[in-house]
Amino acid sequence: MPVDIYLNVIVGGVLTGLVYGLMALGLSVIFGVMRVVNFAHGEMMTIAMYIAVALFSTFHLDPLVMLVPIAAVLFAFGYVLQAGLINNFITRPEYSQFLLLIAIAIIIVNTLLILFGPDSQNVQVSYAYDSFQLGPLIVDATKLHAGLTAVMVAVGLFAFFRLTRLGTAIRACADNYTGALVVGLDVKQLYALTFGIGAACVGAAGCMLLLIFDVTPSIGPAYTLLAFVIVIIGGMGSMPGAIVGGVLIGLTEAIAGLLFTPSAKSMFVFAILVLVLLARPQGILRSA
Repeated sequence: MPVDIYLNVIVGGVLTGLVYGLMALGLSVIFGVMRVVNFAHGEMMTIAMYIAVALFSTFHLDPLVMLVPIAAVLFAFGYVLQAGLINNFITRPEYSQFLLLIAIAIIIVNTLLILFGPDSQNVQVSYAYDSFQLGPLIVDATKLHAGLTAVMVAVGLFAFFRLTRLGTAIRACADNYTGALVVGLDVKQLYALTFGIGAACVGAAGCMLLLIFDVTPSIGPAYTLLAFVIVIIGGMGSMPGAIVGGVLIGLTEAIAGLLFTPSAKSMFVFAILVLVLLARPQGILRSA
């Protein structure tokens, strides 16, 4: 098989992996600050994807153009959900949090089934079949736009947590809950903001993934599981680890689909997970 084919597949896998990384980044942020595992993560992303589908079918608005408004809607949804419901379960046993978020996920899936039906839906943007040639590489336009947008959103999020006072306050809550209370931080509000930011990340990722994959209400659990795999590989709570894990999974899926069959992708993804758990249980970028 010509080397050019491998290079094209690798580039496509990296670009898709960057979007995966942004999706997992939201999950990593929520866990890293609140120590709550969002079992409705993928289902929240499907909400964003269906909003993008509705806006495209009604007003012909590109999902990337609507990325910020849709992310804002998901931010508001996550903020209200955490402040009004999940916050009451922060100090409860983990199984209570698990059951609550599973229930929320099931409610989301069935609501989407009622509203949109079980059939897959997608968007056909004007550049859906365009590509860019860079020497021997032929890069799919949709994947390139999605991957570059994912990088910009991730860089903006890193800058927010490192360079702003609000981001510093959120990191302080993650590092020392009691200390944050002592110095007068409103931890409940910061937790709600954190959950909203995580929801906004997955909402933005949903707009990008819609350019690459179809959406059905039932894909939510699969994306939740994929996000878990990515953050475990990268390191639970590690933001750079989420991006690295996403790129690794994107590459694994692309190469497995080329060398074997597309249906074998999941097998190799979970093989990577097993290897990481055996060799480095804390994750690639998480210190022991």
